[in-house]
This record gives sequence, structure tokens and C-alpha cells, in this order.
Amino acid sequence: MNFLQSVPTIRRIDTDRDDLFAIDVVGHVSAADAENMFGLLEAAYALHQRIDVAVRIVDHDGVDWANVSDETLKLGAAHALEHIGRCAAIGMPDWTADARHALPTSSPIEFRHFDAEDEAEAWEWLGVRHVGVRETPSS
Repeated sequence: MNFLQSVPTIRRIDTDRDDLFAIDVVGHVSAADAENMFGLLEAAYALHQRIDVAVRIVDHDGVDWANVSDETLKLGAAHALEHIGRCAAIGMPDWTADARHALPTSSPIEFRHFDAEDEAEAWEWLGVRHVGVRETPSS
């Protein structure tokens, strides 16, 4: 597939909460996609001291964690501890146990996994009343 024609792996989801970082993660996540996602989180932290996060997994096909820089992972974890209150994982696989394991046991982040069919419950848990249409690239 031509790189310029590929579909973005990380797609923002519009909601009625400005302080919610909501994304779809579609297919395979390359190291560059993961680095980009951490950059998007940094931008959200710059706008809001505290945020909640929703990650909806669509057609999961793995993540190249081994190729993400150690510095990015360390800073990502440290900044998450400073800024994230709740994190909803929607769909499979359930990666919340791995996320908890990567953080200190005293982590203030509240993680919760929801099966895809329970997505409405996830949005309710996050206090979202309106979820926009998934952003898709133009043809």
C-alpha cells in the first residue's frame, strides 16, 4: 500500500467534552503512529491540566511497542500520571492490565475496559452525552 494513501491508524472522536481525549485505534499501530499518539496527548495536556481518555479499538492488528523510543514511553507514563483521571478502553484486546502494570501501583488513573457492545456504558462512565461520527479520511 502506498504510504500516502494509507488510512490513519489514530483517529480523533468528537465528543461534547473538551477535556476528553477520545480516539479510534484502527488496525496495526506502527512505532510512528504510537509516537504521534503521544504527541497528540501532549497537546491535550497543554490545553487541560486534567483529562480523561477514551480509546476505541477497531480491527486490532498489533502495536510495534519495541520500536517506540524508551524516552517517549517514560515521558508518556510520567505525563499520564500527572494529567489523566479516567481511561476507558473500548473493544478488544483489553490492554488495561498492561497499562496498570506499566505504571506505579499507586497510580491515580482509573482504568476500565468495556466490550464493544458496551460502548454506550463507556461514554456514560466518562460523562459524555454526545459522540460524533468517527473521522474518516477523504477519498
